[in-house]
Amino acid sequence: MGVRMTLNLSLQGLCFLLSTMVAAQITELRLMHGGHRCEGRVEVKYEGEWGTVYDYKWYVEAADVVCRQLGCGHAVDAPRRAHFGSGDGPIWLFQTVCEGTELTLNDCHHSPIQDYRNQRLSHNWDAGVVCSGFVRLAGGDGPCLGQVEVHSGKDWVPLSDGNFTLLTAQVICAELGCGKAVSFLGDVSFRESDRVWPKEFQCKGHEPELWFCHNEPCPGGACHRGAVQIFCSVYTEVRLMKNGISQCEGQVEMHISGHWKMLCASHWNMANANVVCQQLGCGIAVSTPEGAYFVEGGDKIWEARFHCSGAESFLWNCPVTALGISDCTHGNTASVICSGNQTQVLPQCNDSVSEPAGSAASQEIAATCSDRRQLRLVDGGGPCAGRVEILHQGSWGTICDDSWDLSDAHVVCRQLSCGEALNATVSAHFGEGSDPIWLDDLKCTGKESHIWKCPSRGWGKHNCRHKEDAGVICSDFLNLRMVSEDQRCAGWLEVFYNGTWGSVCHSPMADITLSIICRQLGCGDSGTLNSSIVPREGSRLRWVDQIQCRKTDSSLWQCPSDSWRRNSCSSKEEAYISCAGVRPKSCPTAAPCTDKEKLRLRGGDTVCSGRVEVWHEGSWGTVCDDSWSLAEAEVVCQQLGCGSALEALQKAAFGPGNGSIWLDEVQCRGRESSLWDCAADSWGQNNCKHEEDAGVRCSGGRTILLSTTAGIRPGPNLVRGIFSLSEMLCLILGALLFLVLVILVTQMYRWRAKHRALPGFEDVLNEAVYEEIDYLTTTKEDLLGSNAQRTDAPSEDYDNAEEVPVPEAPPASWMSEGEVPPEEENGMRASQTGSSLQFSRGVAGPGKEESNPWLLQGEEVNTVYDDIELNALGTSTAVFP
Repeated sequence: MGVRMTLNLSLQGLCFLLSTMVAAQITELRLMHGGHRCEGRVEVKYEGEWGTVYDYKWYVEAADVVCRQLGCGHAVDAPRRAHFGSGDGPIWLFQTVCEGTELTLNDCHHSPIQDYRNQRLSHNWDAGVVCSGFVRLAGGDGPCLGQVEVHSGKDWVPLSDGNFTLLTAQVICAELGCGKAVSFLGDVSFRESDRVWPKEFQCKGHEPELWFCHNEPCPGGACHRGAVQIFCSVYTEVRLMKNGISQCEGQVEMHISGHWKMLCASHWNMANANVVCQQLGCGIAVSTPEGAYFVEGGDKIWEARFHCSGAESFLWNCPVTALGISDCTHGNTASVICSGNQTQVLPQCNDSVSEPAGSAASQEIAATCSDRRQLRLVDGGGPCAGRVEILHQGSWGTICDDSWDLSDAHVVCRQLSCGEALNATVSAHFGEGSDPIWLDDLKCTGKESHIWKCPSRGWGKHNCRHKEDAGVICSDFLNLRMVSEDQRCAGWLEVFYNGTWGSVCHSPMADITLSIICRQLGCGDSGTLNSSIVPREGSRLRWVDQIQCRKTDSSLWQCPSDSWRRNSCSSKEEAYISCAGVRPKSCPTAAPCTDKEKLRLRGGDTVCSGRVEVWHEGSWGTVCDDSWSLAEAEVVCQQLGCGSALEALQKAAFGPGNGSIWLDEVQCRGRESSLWDCAADSWGQNNCKHEEDAGVRCSGGRTILLSTTAGIRPGPNLVRGIFSLSEMLCLILGALLFLVLVILVTQMYRWRAKHRALPGFEDVLNEAVYEEIDYLTTTKEDLLGSNAQRTDAPSEDYDNAEEVPVPEAPPASWMSEGEVPPEEENGMRASQTGSSLQFSRGVAGPGKEESNPWLLQGEEVNTVYDDIELNALGTSTAVFP
């Protein structure tokens, strides 16, 4: 019995515990006071009462759980401090911490559920979320154009085009705040994934969001393998109003953001009028009378300009410009008179066949042909710049640039409502066309209403190729850029208008405007405005202010703003923007660049001295002085075209730098063409401080660098430039000293050679004298005593002198042919002790006809022995008779 009672009490306690745990659960979740279902203040329902969540430790991970639980995609932001207004009632949750993977907010860690107002907490700190939503349009120029994708809870997947209707498209555009659906296109190739949402939506058009539309699984479990693309726009309907009735003539009015607005006539033309007439099924445009049907009391005139070519099916398909457009003059509204015949077809313009001149038929054909032709500018980045093309006989063709000038370009710009011509480009400046070349040798006066009304060779007659296609740049051409020294997607925002770059003012510059700017520049989908940066110095144009973009705008040019002014704001109000896709420039200057542009000297007293700085990963940094010597300095000086290195300075001789220390332990041989060719530690790896920054001092002799192809590193600098006066004097003095040194060395060499040659020659002469004396003595003895016997013993007075037989003169043929005389063959070859003395040509010098300077400078020779002879036979020989 006791055991049974104990068991009953335990079961009752467990039930009480379970009921308590169940009661402590949040039963419902919602977002309040946001712009749509998937953003707002977070509210939870507990014990039948709605309450808020305190934002302490409220991060995007918790917001992601809320978005996923509500079927709103993923979290874009987790705003705090009652961003969507203060709630009322209890504050149920406090210190809510999620990892982001939880299925519901109940699964996150939080303090016990209670009304934390009793803990003196305030609704001023209510948490909120901004979700991406259940549906989006992706892959287009903005959030209001692209393929339909829905969030599966994990990622985005495309929606099949099966059973997709315009009513479903209308619901999607309305949910995204993108106006109304203008059109949709099915059977589009998938952007990224082959996965498809497994259901089909069947909206009736009145649902607030796609989430509430009826949906069914795809038939047979297999969805059609094609995506659907939607085009939403604030420009949704057009009409012609006359006497309060919509018909085929009257004032042009357009439904814009839920309101009918009149269009301004300042840039309205026949091409725009033709699109309106065709869209309304009213045939073709006959005329465009300005302000003919204006009615007082209407809504404000819409100043945006449409740039139609005439080939568009709807007016909202034409390029639109709203940026900088000035206010429209009162009563200057656009009007159109259409032919009214829905089945009317313009006659084909055949210029080879014509009616008699001056006939009514010829005038009618000329007028309709002129209106039927269309004009456009291609590949110029906008409707007011590009290659000129004309639609004639059903084909778009170009204009040859022969005789093409500003007068011709003025006609084109005015015809397209693009202001005045700034430039008449030639030589296919905007690329070559591929269709016929319709006109050549145009000679416009500049006052013609259509370009084809100017004198020319005639349709299709030319002597050109497409490399001669003509183009124009008009004053209304717009361009956009960011100006920064080291960042690609951050900097001062500038717009090109009327041929000049100018700043953009930052007021008010909402998030959607920043997003459109960054997207247009290819820098991501979001951006921030930096208002703390120091204003730029110098004077410049400040073109435009008060830019207010909408989600439906696909470019900055479609955003309404104040009109163009040369000084729209002060320098402190210029916009500096950092986009999500910010990244460093690959070059400090316009790409491509060579290694020379990535090296500079700073802090020196000349352009060729200073602290060495290199460009890497979008910023300038210094070089550490470890292993820094004249070899490394020589490479730097040569690379910069600054002559030779005079000094390799260390220990921040030119002051410490800032930023990164990019290089350390640089080791060059001195012959490299670039510092990048030298060995060094990895980029950014060092054990240095800026007090060890390396520097150089170069000779300052600028060199002329030969132009190089992009991407090819220049070789050593070979061509010298202009030297300074002191360098020229040093060069001249050095050359003179070198010349004097050469002369002295030559004279010394000759003097030494002389003193080596003369002593040997004197010995030869002395020996020859002894032999001559002996010969004369022997002859005398023979004459005095013919039968006397001559003793073989030499006289003691003659120092071993020997008797020398007298040789016979050799034949002339031997001397000329260089043959050896018989006497030499018999062993009678002269030596220093013989009768014949041979000198090497290099020692004895010139031959008989050429006096030897060494000999002339020697000691005086006794002229008694005038039968001593020098023969030029390759050697010098003394012959004794």
